[in-house]
Amino acid sequence: MSTSLERTSEARASNPTAMPNHNVVIDCGWGRLLMGQTFEDCTLLIQALRAEAADTRDIAFYVKDPHVVLAHAPLELFLDPSHSYRLDLSAYKPHLAQTRGFTVRAFATRADAEQINVIYARRNMVPVSPDFLCESAAQGILTYLVAMEGDRVIGAVTGVDHALAFNDPERGASLWCLAVDPTTANRGVGRALTHALATHYKKRDASFLDLSVMHDNKPAIAIYEDIGFERIPLFAIKRKNPINERLFTGPADDAELNPYARIIIKEARRRGIQVEIIDAEGGFFRLTFGGRTMRCRESLSELTSAVSLAMCDDKSATRRIVSAAGVSVPEQVNAEDHEGARGLLERHGSVVVKPARGEQGRGIAVGIETLDALDASVKAARVVCDKVLIEQCVAGEDLRLIVIDYKLVAAAVRRPPRVVGDGRSTVRELIEAQSNRRSAATGGESIIPIDAECERCLGAIGYTLDAVPAEGVEFAVRRTANLHTGGTIHDVTAELHPNLAAGAVAAARALEIPVVGIDFMVRSPTEPDYAFIEANERPGLANHEPQPTAERFIDLLFPMSMPATQRESSR
Repeated sequence: MSTSLERTSEARASNPTAMPNHNVVIDCGWGRLLMGQTFEDCTLLIQALRAEAADTRDIAFYVKDPHVVLAHAPLELFLDPSHSYRLDLSAYKPHLAQTRGFTVRAFATRADAEQINVIYARRNMVPVSPDFLCESAAQGILTYLVAMEGDRVIGAVTGVDHALAFNDPERGASLWCLAVDPTTANRGVGRALTHALATHYKKRDASFLDLSVMHDNKPAIAIYEDIGFERIPLFAIKRKNPINERLFTGPADDAELNPYARIIIKEARRRGIQVEIIDAEGGFFRLTFGGRTMRCRESLSELTSAVSLAMCDDKSATRRIVSAAGVSVPEQVNAEDHEGARGLLERHGSVVVKPARGEQGRGIAVGIETLDALDASVKAARVVCDKVLIEQCVAGEDLRLIVIDYKLVAAAVRRPPRVVGDGRSTVRELIEAQSNRRSAATGGESIIPIDAECERCLGAIGYTLDAVPAEGVEFAVRRTANLHTGGTIHDVTAELHPNLAAGAVAAARALEIPVVGIDFMVRSPTEPDYAFIEANERPGLANHEPQPTAERFIDLLFPMSMPATQRESSR
C-alpha cells in the first residue's frame, strides 16, 4: 500500500475520532484513488494526478469543482464519462438468496490473485500484482471478494472502506473493479458480488456504497438500479494517458471494425505505425511504417501467399498436405462416397460432417451417430459448400494453437457453449441469456444460434427448447466449440505439451503460412497425442489473453518497430 495509507491506518488506530485526513491517495494496485473531497486546493489534486505511474490508471473521485480542476490543466486531464451511483446502506436489506452454480467468498490466496488477473485481461483492465493483492487484503482498507465456480475464480470485486482509509466523517465506502469472466455460463455473478460487498459494508456500519460506471454500460446500470443504487451528481477526473485514450478522444475511426482487427490496429498505433482503414465492414486496413506498407484483413496479411491461402481454404487439401508432413490426422471421406461414409460411421460409431470450404463453424455437425442424422447433416453442410467431408469424430477437447513466424505464440482450449438451469427458465431463455452475455463480452462476435444443430444436440441429452432444466444442471447446447457460435476460449499456453506445439509448427511449415490458427483435438493439452482438424488462415488474435498475439503479429510485419534489444534477442 502507499505510504499515505500506512500513515492513515496508524493514525486511525491511535485515535479513532481523529479529523479526516487531507490530500488522501489510496493505492489500489491498478492505480490510485484520489479522494477529491479531501483536497482543499485543486492545484494539489492536479499535482497528485501528475504523479501517476506508468501503465496504471489513477482516478480522482468526489471532485468538488471538476470544471475548475479541468480549467487548470485542460491538456492533461479529462472528465470521466461515467455515472456515479449510491446505495443507502441504512435502508439496504442484505441479500440472502442462494447463488446457483457458484459461491462468493473473501479473497484468500495468491492463486485467487492470479485468476483475478486473467479475468482483468479478458476485460481489458489493468492487472494488479498478486503480492499487492495479498498484502492489501490483509490490511483491511481494501476488501476483495471473489465468485467461485468450483476452484475457479469467475468474478471479483474490490471495495474501499473510507472510514478506515481516511477517517471519513460520512463513513462511506465505494465499489471498484467489478469484473466477471466472460466465459462462465453462470448467471447473476456480478449481482451476487455487489450484494455481498454491500452486505459486508453494512455489517461494518458504513452509511453508503458508491460506484462509478460507464454511461453506456446499460446492463450493469440496470443491475445496480435494480439492487437499489441511485444516481448522484458526483464526478471523476482522469489523466490523458494511453490506457484512457478511448475515453477522451471521442469515437474512434475503428469503431466499426470487429475485435480481431481492432486488437491489431491498437498495437500498431501504440508503436507509431500509420493505420488506414480500407473497409471496416470487411476488416481491411493498411499499415505503413518506415517506408514499408502492408495490407491486412484482420490477421491475414500480404505475407500469406495465395497458394497457402488456397491450401487452407480446402479442408481436404489441407489434410493431405499436413499428413504428408507427418502431422497426425483423423480418417476422412468425401460425402459423395456413400459406402465409404457408411463404413466410416460403422468403424468409429460417431463422425463429424463439415463443408470442405467455410469458416466460423458454419455447417459443421459433430457427433453424428446414425445414417438419418448423417444424411440431414450433409444436406445442411451443402448449404455452405457443395463439397462436404465426413470425418472420424475424435473425442477430447478442441485446441486452437496460434503460430506466427513459425513459432507457437498462444494455445487455448475452446469449449462448446453451455448453460446452467435455474429451475425457472426454459432452455431457449437460458440460451438467449447466455448468448447476450457472450455477445457483450466479444463485441457481438460470439452468438449462440438456435437452429437445427442446436436442437439436435439438445435432443441427444433429452431436452427441447421449451424444457425447464432443474436448478444447477449444466449442459452444452452445441457440440462445436467455435467462438462465433458461442464457444468459450481458455488459455493453456503455459501447460502445453511440447509435442502439440511441434505438431502445430510442422503444419504451418507444410502449408508455408506465416500466421495460422491450427486446430487439434486432444485428450488434454498436457498430453502428447492429438488429431489435426483444420488450419485457419485468418485466426482471431483477440481472446487469447494474456498471450501477446497482436504484438507478435506486428513484429512479423514490421520487425524494425520492435525495440532494438528485442530484435537482437529474437534472432
